Amino acid sequence: MSAQPNWDPEVKHFFVKILNSIALGLIWLLACLTAGLYHELAYPNGKPIIYTILFYAFAILTLVLLIRYLIKKWR
Repeated sequence: MSAQPNWDPEVKHFFVKILNSIALGLIWLLACLTAGLYHELAYPNGKPIIYTILFYAFAILTLVLLIRYLIKKWR
């Protein structure tokens, strides 16, 4: 008995695409949370406001790029 069932290659490709999309979203989310909360870029706490503005601008830009990439990948 094999360890892996005999799946249809299209179904396997579909599941891999789902898992890759979820993983990319989680990596983006963790990177934003790390930069925003751990490095305190999400709120102006005694730092110049430009750091907070740049953080949010970069977060929005990378989110748009991630969504664009995922849309192209799923077409």
